[in-house]
Amino acid sequence: MKDISKKKKATWQTCIVMIFPLLTGIICGILFAKYDSKTNSERSFGEGLLIFAVWLAILYIAMYIQTIIHEAGHLVFGLFTGYRFSSFRIANFIWIKENDKLSFKRLFISGTAGQCLLIPPEMIDGKIPVVLYNLGGSLMNVIASFIFLGLYFLFGGSSLFSMIMIMLVVVGFCIAVINGVPMRLGMIDNDGYNAFSLRKNNEALRAFWLQLKINEQIAKRIRLKEMPKEWFVIPSDEAMENNMIAAIGVFACNRLMDEHKFEEAYSLMERLLEANTAIIGLHRNLLVCDCIYCELISENRQANLDKMLTKEFKKFIKSMGKYPSVLRMEYAYALLAERDNTKAEILKKEFNKCAKTYPYFSDIEAEKELIEIADKKCSERV
Repeated sequence: MKDISKKKKATWQTCIVMIFPLLTGIICGILFAKYDSKTNSERSFGEGLLIFAVWLAILYIAMYIQTIIHEAGHLVFGLFTGYRFSSFRIANFIWIKENDKLSFKRLFISGTAGQCLLIPPEMIDGKIPVVLYNLGGSLMNVIASFIFLGLYFLFGGSSLFSMIMIMLVVVGFCIAVINGVPMRLGMIDNDGYNAFSLRKNNEALRAFWLQLKINEQIAKRIRLKEMPKEWFVIPSDEAMENNMIAAIGVFACNRLMDEHKFEEAYSLMERLLEANTAIIGLHRNLLVCDCIYCELISENRQANLDKMLTKEFKKFIKSMGKYPSVLRMEYAYALLAERDNTKAEILKKEFNKCAKTYPYFSDIEAEKELIEIADKKCSERV
């Protein structure tokens, strides 16, 4: 009965996530029709299509603006509760603090519109403030939406500007609900769920703190293998049914890769991928990348590689083709499995291009070492 109720709850929450964006589109479409009928009721098909395209562009811009507002909310409320600035990303543009200097870099992560990462305060009696930091994005969306609503009424509700304002209102409330109302979407917890569940789960709270601390160290150009070993203790499979705690298991794998303990890393990654953990899709696919790399530099069995190169995984590779660890894996595959030196050279150039704007220096240094190991394996097999 317990499992069934969880399934029903997950289905209900998934429906909310599907319905709200749909309602947003419908409402914005009604607003478009209302504005268009008031400006000119007799348009040619081409003119109507052009205006519709412009309206879609405005909707996209509204989503983009509210995304910036959402991430700014995490920043403002986080700073207010004792956190310190680390990085702020919108789309693939990221501002990151490196050794007290603010740098502008590029970072593309498929499926994410933005992210604000802060440096957490030290834990006191195993606690840190989490509610305002996590809910700050949704709160800022709501605040901004009320401001836009005021501007809508101020300008009479019929001008193009007022229509844009009401679209910002609709989009803002949609983002606030999806992120702020506590929900578990499959195995992923949204901001609202994290805000309240982290206060009750001490292990998840520490995992949340650790993730932010690890990110702080990476921004300071410190490698995973140089960080305290106790940060990377592998949680139990049961504990990793929580997505915050599961991330620590992923970091443990990453640290083993950085230490070049490839057999141990492969064994752990294989276990985590097969277990019923809440590892998010992005991390799961990046673990598969590392599994493929480990196979390539060891036994290099094509049958094992083919099992991992699923249709779904290939789609991930295509969407994340400019991510350093993905490029490193593709390079090793071209070099050691396909024996295609020309393709490998192209991929290495892509990696070097990506490395110039990638925000985390220590990650690039680690990836370069893995590329050198692949080169060495290739020369040994000639």
